[in-house]
Amino acid sequence: MLKVNLGGCSPFVKDADYKKYVEKALAAFDVLESETGAGNDFLGWKHLPTNTPESLITDCEAIRDAWKAKGVNLVIVIGIGGSYLGAKCAVEALSHSFARQLASAKDSMEVVFAGQNLSEEYISELMDLAKERNIAAVVISKSGTTTEPAVAFRQIKNYMEEKYGKAEAAERIVAVTDARKGALKSLSTQEGYKTFVIEDNVGGRFSVLTPVGILPIVLAGFDIRMMLKGAAEMEETSARRSADNPAVQYAAMRNLLYDQGKKIEILVSYNPKLQYLGEWWKQLYGESEGKDGKGIFPASVNFTTDLHSMGQYIQDGERILMETVVSVESSNRSMTIVNDPQNLDGLNFLSGKQFEHCNAMAELGTRLAHMDGGVPQLQVSVERINEYNLGALFYFFEKACGISAYILGVNPFNQPGVEAYKKNMFALLGKPGYEAQAEELKKRLK
Repeated sequence: MLKVNLGGCSPFVKDADYKKYVEKALAAFDVLESETGAGNDFLGWKHLPTNTPESLITDCEAIRDAWKAKGVNLVIVIGIGGSYLGAKCAVEALSHSFARQLASAKDSMEVVFAGQNLSEEYISELMDLAKERNIAAVVISKSGTTTEPAVAFRQIKNYMEEKYGKAEAAERIVAVTDARKGALKSLSTQEGYKTFVIEDNVGGRFSVLTPVGILPIVLAGFDIRMMLKGAAEMEETSARRSADNPAVQYAAMRNLLYDQGKKIEILVSYNPKLQYLGEWWKQLYGESEGKDGKGIFPASVNFTTDLHSMGQYIQDGERILMETVVSVESSNRSMTIVNDPQNLDGLNFLSGKQFEHCNAMAELGTRLAHMDGGVPQLQVSVERINEYNLGALFYFFEKACGISAYILGVNPFNQPGVEAYKKNMFALLGKPGYEAQAEELKKRLK
């Protein structure tokens, strides 16, 4: 099971101060558990692991099987932010790194993503791929009017209807949306799309264990039941009012360090499969805590790769950083370093050692070096990368986020700041009703 190690923070904090922040974390925990805090109408995520009905999973599996029967080999998942990052994280973490290149994967159902950007090159190249494949689509949006996924869905829907006809296209499109209202719900009813519901009490960044994440993960061929099992065990563990609760420990320490001037938290992994865990985590914490002039800035790196680009700053730059290292104790594969008779690189002392042993020593050496350089080290460890541990990580970070934001004194579940860029974009694109704002913006751009 997931473990938290705060030993790498010991040189930077006093025990008495940490105990005070544990008390703050337990008070915030009480607010979250009693559901009396700001944003308490968005706490539906808390019991998703234990309350997810088996019928939801079997419905997702039925879609997977029906699409496989049609020969579908490419599923385009359309969404942005919390509507794609969790699923993207899971697919990247659990997939073979070179699945696309392996001949054995050619007949499998590949999951790719759209609607997370407005790049003309990206959508054009995606359509190039679609033309070579037998496709289906999952569109994820509560409203159906968020610009990036909405315009991507327009293109993909139009292509599918031209290629397969409207009736067949409708059997190849699934919508994950609001239960009653919104443009996507209306379209789904009109066209006869199969739909799954995004409940009103679950915000996007906390939605990975709803159909938002469950359906794409099932379509990609992974064991969602095991992921929910890992999340359910973490739900139970993190529901205990205790100083040993890992979510309490993590929330307490990061807030103590923040108040000591560590304004940036870097999520570190030593496995490239976890790159998108960092992307998911950045949205979860950035959107939950970054408000009212407060909040730890979330960043992420993948070591050892980024040690050759960001290592210098982390070691010797401004001392405003803390690191949370996601450690994986065991590899799913085994390979030893071969001996080279010439030994021109001088590395024969590594011959016969596991690659992962070298990776672990690089992690340990880096953590110690960064501590010596003034960077506190929080560590979150799991046994290996699989569905069970990924579910535990998802739930752990969600629970700790709610506690941490309440310590900070902000509403973890709203995001008032994200509307500013949208209003400017609509005005500059000429959306009706934004004419006056467009004129003001154009004056500023002269």
